[in-house]
Amino acid sequence: METGYEAFSFYYDQLTENVEYPQRAAYFHRLIQKYRQSEGVVLLDLACGTGSLSEEFAKLGYDVLGVDYSYGMLNQAMQKKLEHNLPIQYICQDMRELDLYGTVDITVCALDSLNHLDSFSDVQTVFQQVFNVTESGGVFLFDMNTPYKYREILGNTTIAENREEGSFIWENEFDEETGINVYDLTLFLPREDGLYERDEEIHYQKAYEPEKIRELLEKAGLIPLAVYDAYTKDAPKPDSGRLTFVAREHGKGISAEEK
Repeated sequence: METGYEAFSFYYDQLTENVEYPQRAAYFHRLIQKYRQSEGVVLLDLACGTGSLSEEFAKLGYDVLGVDYSYGMLNQAMQKKLEHNLPIQYICQDMRELDLYGTVDITVCALDSLNHLDSFSDVQTVFQQVFNVTESGGVFLFDMNTPYKYREILGNTTIAENREEGSFIWENEFDEETGINVYDLTLFLPREDGLYERDEEIHYQKAYEPEKIRELLEKAGLIPLAVYDAYTKDAPKPDSGRLTFVAREHGKGISAEEK
């Protein structure tokens, strides 16, 4: 199954080496303790990628289930899991079609993974799937890039970097009318014979207004509890590049108004 992330998966950890995964896991952990109403510790890391955040959650004592749609990403995650001997289960699934063995107490979807869904209907579907697999009183935490970031920070730019372990060219283009952000990624990965192999992947993301995300959460039966500026305790700002959302499952079959 090709998902558009197979070559990218080999370079992903290098591209995200500036991400402080222990600090991000600790941040989500504090929010979980603050907002959840269930005592369970089963945590779903949705769109877990190469498992870096999953591992940090496991170290914090959660029973972690990592789900991703890319075999390449999960292969990297499995290698790290075996190396570090952590009790994490990984499953290859589309987050729009979750089919878990049971329910979870917490779902985290980090690093703007939801922005990779390019329609309101897909986001709504994922929110409904999260509601379906979440225990009563469980929480859903996720972050998303903002329209401001796509428009003012990423925009129409080209980023290139040359490293010993490989090189990449990132060509970014944002269409403000559609809210679609396209980045054309060209990777040059070293081979054993000393030459380089070139791979190209095109990825799409979509900018969503926070008010629309709140509306979609409520439609799925998830109560929006808080929105923060990135990984802080601060309220969103006009120039916030990333927002963190917190929502709670409020009871199957009970309307938000009744709750």
